[in-house]
Amino acid sequence: MEASGLSSLNALTPVSYSKFQRGQSSKFYGKFISSMPASLYFTRTLTSHRFQQPVRVLQMQAGDDEDYDLKQMRDMAAAKRRWDLLIREGKVKVLTPREAGYAIQLSNKTLLDVRPSVERKKAWVKGSSWIPIFEVDNRSDIGTLSSKITTFMMGGWWSGAPTLAYDNQFLLKVEEKFPKDTDLIVACQRGLRSLAACELLYNAGYRNLFWVQGGLEAAEEEDLVTEGPQPLKFAGIGGVSEFLGWTDQQRVAAAKEGWGYRLLFSARLVGVILVADALFLGAQQVSRYFQDIRSH
Repeated sequence: MEASGLSSLNALTPVSYSKFQRGQSSKFYGKFISSMPASLYFTRTLTSHRFQQPVRVLQMQAGDDEDYDLKQMRDMAAAKRRWDLLIREGKVKVLTPREAGYAIQLSNKTLLDVRPSVERKKAWVKGSSWIPIFEVDNRSDIGTLSSKITTFMMGGWWSGAPTLAYDNQFLLKVEEKFPKDTDLIVACQRGLRSLAACELLYNAGYRNLFWVQGGLEAAEEEDLVTEGPQPLKFAGIGGVSEFLGWTDQQRVAAAKEGWGYRLLFSARLVGVILVADALFLGAQQVSRYFQDIRSH
């Protein structure tokens, strides 16, 4: 496949197909786009070197000559229309996380986990296959560094979302492991990356595709057999918000766990405030020290 990259694809929000049907998707995608870094989505036609078949991948690119919000909305709307059509025509079947769990246990269907390694290493479905469609971008060229700085400044420090790049070997890796007639349940953390993966796989000839609605984050503890150091719901969080316990997932957990869980994060917040105060006072002392030196 032609080499191509995604600057960043972060903080995805769960997709509800029922919202597609009720015509409420514009509100959903507006919320999705507002969480993105200062880059723009666009769709680009890629060509598989094995099948010479056009496939589309959602990508990002900075836009200097077009209105920021308008281009974002237009590009995401185009992606939404393609994905909506795949589901409406039955080319990709929809499963809830619980239904996916039943299909894995009772029908021996394969769960294809397309999340990046930063999410996969925290929690995964037992027996699932892992082939990320986007992976952490470890390149150090000027363009990538600029993208990483932008991602960090536009909220990456808070959410912990890394800069990701599209893996142009994704289809090849899937094809090497799974025949075209394999029943594949495709899942990511919140549901959008897996939709992009389903589109690629369908265009490459896979016809037994199942999409996990809302992603693995929507699963309850009893829905799927999981492994890893954290619950599935926590695999997509990070950064300062996770450290302070200010994510939605942690608030729900705090309501269940009680005061002991809340006190841990309250202590962290107090610690951050004390450190910030200490740094501020230290900076003042250093400034006074230099002023005294200049005055003498």
